[in-house]
Amino acid sequence: MPNNPDAPDTPTAPGPRLTVAVLGPGGVGGLLAALLSRSGHRVLCLAGEETARTLRTTGIQVRSTRFGDFTAPVDAGTALREPVDACLITVKATALDAALTRIPPEALGDGLLVPFLNGVEHPALLRARYAPDRVAPAVIRVESTRTAHGLIEHTSPFAEIDLTGAKAPRPRLDALAEALTAAGPVTHVLDDEATALWAKMAFLAPFALLTTRYALPLGEARTRHREELASLVAETAAVSRACGVPADPAQALARYDAFPPAAKSSMQRDAEAGRPLELDAIGGALLRAADRHGVPVPVTARIVRELREAGR
Repeated sequence: MPNNPDAPDTPTAPGPRLTVAVLGPGGVGGLLAALLSRSGHRVLCLAGEETARTLRTTGIQVRSTRFGDFTAPVDAGTALREPVDACLITVKATALDAALTRIPPEALGDGLLVPFLNGVEHPALLRARYAPDRVAPAVIRVESTRTAHGLIEHTSPFAEIDLTGAKAPRPRLDALAEALTAAGPVTHVLDDEATALWAKMAFLAPFALLTTRYALPLGEARTRHREELASLVAETAAVSRACGVPADPAQALARYDAFPPAAKSSMQRDAEAGRPLELDAIGGALLRAADRHGVPVPVTARIVRELREAGR
């Protein structure tokens, strides 16, 4: 990768050519699909007929200060009908059940199923439906938005992925991580799946719940509702520790304080746009984990209840 952080990244020479399906070519999925295609891999996007038709015709256009502005060709269809090395799941949790009808287990075969979803409960759901040793959860840190079919705006100066999978074959994980890193996003394979998922949850849940509840960007939320933010952070950390994953509330608060004041959570943006919220996948999952382990989370429970009562 270039040493100059302001210079656009360009792909390095890829290793073995992979065939990768992307379920849900939105902000995250579209960016990964385009980067992998530009790096020489065969990419198949799975979406509705209108989106698939557009992608087959125009490819995916990316605008990115880090990776440059480019257009990458992709194949596209409404369902998976051939074996792939990996299928990246980049839909929202609210759309997961319907989207999975596009991936028949028999079509996936022994390909890796890589969900980039918020929350901590989706791996169990996927392992009940597909081969458990092929489910490889991933966490991505990126700001990327689909502004139209096939048009992706990548606005963050970073794109980093943690790839894991308790029982997934390590050589397959390493091959996918190598392909992703060569395409652009630095990708690390982590041994502990729970740590990867809860590390994201511990940061995401307080951010998403507070900014959505009060319809405020992070800067105002962390100032005007500081006590609630601290309580959310402490409660989420306590649940994470009960699940066997250490969490540092002070470190989490420091990360929030370092974020740009205009930052908004994806849940808040969904609320502003009138889209379904991932409230159950984030807040609901946190409450269920707290209940299983007997951890009191009164502030989290109240805010989740208030969001549900508001029709969120």
